[in-house]
Amino acid sequence: MTSSSSPSQDTQRFAHAYPEGLRADALMEEDVAWSHEFDGERDGDQFDRSERAALRRVAGLSTELEDVTEVEYRQLRLERVVLVGVWTSGTVQDTENSLAELAALAETAGALVLDGVIQRRDKPDAATYIGSGKAQELRDIVIDTGADTVICDGELSPGQLIHLEDVVKVKVIDRTALILDIFAQHAKSREGKAQVALAQMQYMLPRLRGWGQSLSRQMGGGSGGLATRGPGETKIETDRRRIREKMAKMRREIAEMKTGREIKRQERRRHKVPSVVIAGYTNAGKSSLLNRLTGAGVLVENALFATLDPTVRRAETPSGRLYTLADTVGFVRHLPHHLVEAFRSTMEEVGDSDLILHVVDGSHPVPEEQLAAVREVISDVGATDVPEIVVINKADAADPLVLQRLLRTEKRAIAVSARTGRGIAELLALIDNELPRPSVEIEALVPYTHGRLVARAHSEGEVISEEHTPEGTLLKVRVHEELAAELAPYAPAPAL
Repeated sequence: MTSSSSPSQDTQRFAHAYPEGLRADALMEEDVAWSHEFDGERDGDQFDRSERAALRRVAGLSTELEDVTEVEYRQLRLERVVLVGVWTSGTVQDTENSLAELAALAETAGALVLDGVIQRRDKPDAATYIGSGKAQELRDIVIDTGADTVICDGELSPGQLIHLEDVVKVKVIDRTALILDIFAQHAKSREGKAQVALAQMQYMLPRLRGWGQSLSRQMGGGSGGLATRGPGETKIETDRRRIREKMAKMRREIAEMKTGREIKRQERRRHKVPSVVIAGYTNAGKSSLLNRLTGAGVLVENALFATLDPTVRRAETPSGRLYTLADTVGFVRHLPHHLVEAFRSTMEEVGDSDLILHVVDGSHPVPEEQLAAVREVISDVGATDVPEIVVINKADAADPLVLQRLLRTEKRAIAVSARTGRGIAELLALIDNELPRPSVEIEALVPYTHGRLVARAHSEGEVISEEHTPEGTLLKVRVHEELAAELAPYAPAPAL
C-alpha cells in the first residue's frame, strides 16, 4: 500500500488530536484504528488486487441495497461483513459455492455482505486461519469497504479467533457462530429455544475470554484467618462453572420435553399410524411441500432456516390410509456438531419414521452436495435403514439436464414443484405404495351396531372391498394383528 505520510507523522497527528488522558482510551476503540479525519489520505493509490495470486475475490456476493425502497424490509442496524474462505481441496467452484452459501446465511442473519475472498492453502493456518500476510491484506479490505465484521467459512479455534481479531481490528466470527445466531433468531417453541441455548453454551464454553479485572482471583476458600488462604477461582473460571451448571439444567429440561413427545409417538404407534418425515437441505422447500400435501399453513420464506420447530400433521393417501407427515429442521453442509447434539431429540423423528421424503433443491447448482450433506446427518442420528424417496423440488425452475441426471442416479426419485403442484399426485401415489402395509388380511361381517370397528379398519388398515348387507357391513381388509383379533369374531364361517 502506498502511503502519503510517514508513521511518525500519523502518530503526531494522533497525539495532537487526543489529550494525554484520553489517548489510551481512544486506542482501545476499534473505530479509531481507521478514521477519515486522520487516515483518509493514507490509502493513496490502491493495490491491483487482481494480481494477488493467493487471495481472489468472489464476484456477486455483495448484498448492498440498490433501491432505497428496500430499506423498510431491512433491520435498522445491519452489520457490514466481509467473508473469507480457505480453499484446501476440491475445485475453486466448490469453494466459491460454499462462500456463496455463507453469504446467504449472513444475509439471513441480517448482515450486509460487502465482499468475499478466498485463500488457497494446504490447510488453514493454525494461528490466523489464512496466514499472517493475508490477514494484513484482509485488514486492508476491511478498511477499504468499511466493514465491521469478518465471517470465516469454517469453525475457528479460540486461538485463531483471537489472533485474527488482533490483526483485522474488527469482530471475527465463524460459520458455526453464524448458524447458531440464525437458529436463535428463528426458534419459536420452548423446546427449540432450549436446544439453541444449549448449543450456544457448548460453543461458547471454550471461547470465553477474560480481560483486565476479569482475570483477578476471588478470595480463597480457606477456613481461617481472613479467608485468604490460597488463591480462589478466577473470574473466567467462575463463568465457566456457571455455564456448565446452566448446560446441565438445560439438558434436564430438554429430556423432560422429550418425554412428552415420546408419549405422543407411542400413541401413534399404538394405533399403528405410519409416519413420514420430510428431511432435506435448508431452503429446499420442505415447508412448501408440507403445505402442499397437508395444507398445514407452515411459514414459507425464501431464507435459510426459516422454520426450525418440527411440525406434525395428519395426511391421507389416495387409497384412504391415514399417516402422519412431519417437517424437520433443515440441514446444511458442515452443520455444527453442537446443533446435531442439541437437536438430536427432535431429529429422532427421522429415525423412528417409516419413510423419509428427502427433499433436494433441483434449481441448486450442485444438488448432489446437498444430498450428501443431509445423508451425513441422517447417518449421525441412526436412520440409515429407513426407506427414502428423493423428492427433487423446484422442478419448474431447475435445469432439465440436472433433473435428468438426478433421476438417473437416484434409484427412487421423483421431480415435483411444491409451488405449481407439478408431480404432487405422483408423489402421493408413491408414498401410498412405499408405506408399510398391514400384515393380516381378513374378511368380516361387522354389525351396524359396531361401526367403530369399520371406522378403525378405514383409518388403521387398508380396505380392499366393502359391501353393505342387511346383516351388517361386509369388509375385506388388510389390518394389523391387534385389529384383526377384534374383527375375527365377525368373520364368516367357512363354507362346508
